[in-house]
Amino acid sequence: MRDLKIPAERHPEKAHRPDNEQPKKPSWIRVKAPVSEGYKQTRDIMRANNLVTVCEEAGCPNVGECWSQGHATMMIMGEICTRGCTFCNIATGRPDDLDAFEPGRVADAVQKLGLNHVVITSVDRDDLTDGGAEHFAQTIRAVRHRSPTTTIEILTPDFLKCEASVLETVVAARPDVFNHNLETVPGLYPEVRPGARYFHSLRLLQRVKEMDPSMFTKSGIMVGLGEDRQSVLQVMDDMRSADIDFLTIGQYLQPTPKHHHVDRFVTPEEFKSYETAAFGKGFLMVSATPLTRSSYHAGDDFAQLRAARQKKLGLA
Repeated sequence: MRDLKIPAERHPEKAHRPDNEQPKKPSWIRVKAPVSEGYKQTRDIMRANNLVTVCEEAGCPNVGECWSQGHATMMIMGEICTRGCTFCNIATGRPDDLDAFEPGRVADAVQKLGLNHVVITSVDRDDLTDGGAEHFAQTIRAVRHRSPTTTIEILTPDFLKCEASVLETVVAARPDVFNHNLETVPGLYPEVRPGARYFHSLRLLQRVKEMDPSMFTKSGIMVGLGEDRQSVLQVMDDMRSADIDFLTIGQYLQPTPKHHHVDRFVTPEEFKSYETAAFGKGFLMVSATPLTRSSYHAGDDFAQLRAARQKKLGLA
């Protein structure tokens, strides 16, 4: 595998730091501990409905802000993943059987929280013949039935070991946004996403557009894993070739010492330059900040995404 790390001379702070040493966390990456009443109310609703959220399982730094506003990303199909990505803090192992009542509980929580927009994600379920596609579809339909005005964004696994037709099951349920993250540049896949395939994930998103050109597609990557700028720009070009509408770029944060190390902390100025480049390449919507995550400000971003399409079509 070719070395994609940015040369130390381009980043002086790395010149005398061993690769396995954690760089000092800068001020722009620090967040406040969650203590608000809104946070507690959201947590209680999640607990009462026996739901798992990626906000907690993945240790999202924005959990305090999002939950205080009643926003949460529901994680369906359990909390044990069949993959072992080196960036992710979700447990790897043999998952439990699917819970047939989970779609209804997700819908109940969405209604109780009064969500205008909900994000539904999942662990990878390579143990299931359809990768959980039908469970996604059932959850989408349950939310639509209980909260018909709520817009739905899904963040799916790659369905790598499934028949190609399973994707049709999810698309036919008509989510408003179909998100699947590429996570990193292709050269880092063997060490960051060893169980995934870059071009399979890219093709998955392209196929969604082919099935339903009106459906918004979205994908994201992390930076600070060891990629260089040119490889990030190439990922943008690849995404646009697949007609992806919305790009997110955020700083990778190492969950534990056992996970992939942080290569460096990308500055806010660099994130801004990525945002500028992405808009220049034709994305309808871009979120690129140190604290950006796939579902961070997802509701507001969806409204902007829809407005951007209407403007592009001359309808606004």
